[in-house]
Amino acid sequence: MERKTDWPVFLISGGFLVLFVIASLIQADFVADLVDLTFGWATSYFGAFWQVLMVFIFAVAIGLMISRYGHVRLGVQDRPDIKNFKWIAMIITTLMAGGGVFWAAAEPVSHFLETPPMYDMPPGEEATITPALAQSFLDWGFLAWAVNGTLATVVIMYGQSKGMPLKPRILLYPIFGEKIMGKSALGTLVDAFSIVAVAAGTIGPIGFLGLQAAYMMDDLFGIPNALITQLAVVLGLVLIAAISAMTGVHKGIQFLSRFNVIFALVLSVIILLIGPGRFIIDQFIGSYGIYVQDFLRLAFYRGDEGWLSQWTLFFWGWFIGYAPMMAIFISRISHGRTLRELFLAVIIIAPLVMNFWFTVVGGTGIFNELQNPGSVGGPLEEGGQAAAINAIVTQLPLGFWIAVGFLLVTIVFVATTADTLSYTISITISGKDNPPRMMRVFWAIMMGAAASMLIVLGEGSVDALQSFIVVTAVPVSLILLPTLWLAPRVAKKMAKEQRIK
Repeated sequence: MERKTDWPVFLISGGFLVLFVIASLIQADFVADLVDLTFGWATSYFGAFWQVLMVFIFAVAIGLMISRYGHVRLGVQDRPDIKNFKWIAMIITTLMAGGGVFWAAAEPVSHFLETPPMYDMPPGEEATITPALAQSFLDWGFLAWAVNGTLATVVIMYGQSKGMPLKPRILLYPIFGEKIMGKSALGTLVDAFSIVAVAAGTIGPIGFLGLQAAYMMDDLFGIPNALITQLAVVLGLVLIAAISAMTGVHKGIQFLSRFNVIFALVLSVIILLIGPGRFIIDQFIGSYGIYVQDFLRLAFYRGDEGWLSQWTLFFWGWFIGYAPMMAIFISRISHGRTLRELFLAVIIIAPLVMNFWFTVVGGTGIFNELQNPGSVGGPLEEGGQAAAINAIVTQLPLGFWIAVGFLLVTIVFVATTADTLSYTISITISGKDNPPRMMRVFWAIMMGAAASMLIVLGEGSVDALQSFIVVTAVPVSLILLPTLWLAPRVAKKMAKEQRIK
């Protein structure tokens, strides 16, 4: 199959994002109101569907992993060409982006100060720690990771083994065959929706990084938290992401991912040693037990729709929007892996690492709040997520240096997501596993430029784009639905081809 630049997809996806920014420049309030309206519509009418979809994807993935199909080797190679640690590091850092520090600090503390509605406990007391962490584990745990790298990845890698280019439309290849991969209006829309969703989901964290890093730099170094500082942070991040994306999977992306995982592990160990280490470990184990025990109750909770939209459905809409492009990236780096290896990494190892990181960061915040009420909750209420991490770590011994470490790890988390997804969008548009370098750089710069314009317009515009991510999850969730039966079907075909009994 001929592989060339897909201009219709490029023009639709790129044009839509440019239109969003221009509309925000002309009528920011109108755009914000429109996004709020469509956000409410999406969570009201699709929220229950997303919850059921997430649980079913996880259940089917677990079934495939423990079945004989776990032995199926994916892709077009007999052996993987990326070592285990580097491979898992790239998977973890790409999705952690915004959650790496923004939400790891803010979400557990927020749930501690305002008990999740499915638990009947007074806020801010010791008994509330477990539900606060269990809810955070649900939002960023097994289900979040399953939707991003299991069934969709299997379908994509099956299509790739048949010579199809890496594009989101490959998810429908088992249904429509090669005609979906050619000049197909449906295929073009699938690719364009997937790119818009993942670009919006990356521009948002870039914008928030500019706001958070500028706040941290003001607090730590006295550098004024002004527009110029916020834009300078975004410029630095885009330069890192562009250089990394340009050098590709085996150099820049791999290096940044490995660096960030190692650095985050070092920070975790330091906090465990000089901070409330025993408290963190005890709460992680105890809360994980409650998370597993209450898993379905939490996953299917439908009581307080306003609360759900603010937390679980917001995150899950974000992850669903990421799913096709994340699956393409994971497919690109997972040739030669067995289905079982892939699923173990994505739905067991990655969520455990993510949830432990949330306990280290957010759990330390809860500990500080218990010891000194208002020491974290006050800054969180006044300054938002940007204030949470500094309020938490500056209370530790060597707090200044740990805060500097978190500033660095935050920048690299978001840079790793930006470089990976610039690379992945370029794969989709070019149809090539190693897309042109200038195309990779273009998407990194474009996402940074869009984030910068939204920062100029004010934090409300960045919030509007972040809410828009959830709206894009509506069409993407419909694209993902067929993977529930297509993934087992293609796994069966691959098992037969590989003579696995």
